[in-house]
Amino acid sequence: MAIKVNKKLLYLLFFLFVMGLTIYTILQGNDIGEILIAISSMNVGYLFLAMLAALIFVVLEAIIIWYLMHGLGETNSMLRCTAYSFIGYFYSSITPSALGGQPMQLYYMRKDGNSLSNSSVILMILALFSKLVLSLIGIALLVFWYAPLVYYLKGFMALYYLGLALNIISVAILLAAMFIPGIVRKIAQSIDGFLIRVHILKLSKERQLKIENFIEGYHSAVNFLMLNKKKILVVFILTFLQRNCLYILTYFVYRGFSLSGTSMVTIVLLQAAIYVAVEMMPLPGAQGITELMYYTVFQGVFTSALLTPSLLVTRGLDFYFLVIISLIVVIAKSFLLKKDAISI
Repeated sequence: MAIKVNKKLLYLLFFLFVMGLTIYTILQGNDIGEILIAISSMNVGYLFLAMLAALIFVVLEAIIIWYLMHGLGETNSMLRCTAYSFIGYFYSSITPSALGGQPMQLYYMRKDGNSLSNSSVILMILALFSKLVLSLIGIALLVFWYAPLVYYLKGFMALYYLGLALNIISVAILLAAMFIPGIVRKIAQSIDGFLIRVHILKLSKERQLKIENFIEGYHSAVNFLMLNKKKILVVFILTFLQRNCLYILTYFVYRGFSLSGTSMVTIVLLQAAIYVAVEMMPLPGAQGITELMYYTVFQGVFTSALLTPSLLVTRGLDFYFLVIISLIVVIAKSFLLKKDAISI
């Protein structure tokens, strides 16, 4: 347990280091007083809409989790599913390439008595559709919006291609894991075999039987969802809406600074392009590269005086604001689990 705690602490310290370095770089050479005056002058109504868009982003994932869980026979309240969503967001934010989110969601789902196979399928579907929607948006931008994309992204087009390729590869891997049973079995058996060889686990027929039962339940859940095409369509639509919550947030910030002249569609597509490029980058929350790309992409949208304030508000709401709320949820959820363990 001590190793796990230390690893989480290491991730958190690295996150804080990158955050501090990013904020220092943003503020360097800027007049903090002028930035604060600009932010304080924002329209409160649009600021509220931007904040609401950020929260809806997390809540929509909770709705998807709740919808899939009930479809697979798991009984969880919307409040509990919202906690899973915030927990996933927090650990995704503090770990490189968002690798820590789903393992921690799975941990808490299991602690709440949910089936391992059903929980695994739900989280894999979440990851699949999130990457699929982002990949489709990225491809659509290249096909239908290529000239503006090149104009605004400038030297970041190479990063855009890399980000899109990594997302497409992720979709292919997730699809293979879902529909080719042998892959899941080989991965599970390889991990078990490795842990036995390094003497972390002992050879156990009971554990191997559990692995087989997990794989059987896993594929039963996948088959159930594939036979319910309506559920898949609903998840796709909800994921598309969820993704666009963060993109439209930037437009609310733009309008909050009383700016006009650039359409909502343009701003939404530009923010989507940034996410396509940076989401798979091996930095917690893609910090640093996201801000750097924002400066380049939106320099022709926001005035020079409002570019830095708009960045601070946008990233403050679509990332740090959610990280703080997610941390509170993680602490509360951990406290409740400890309290239940003590009472038992």
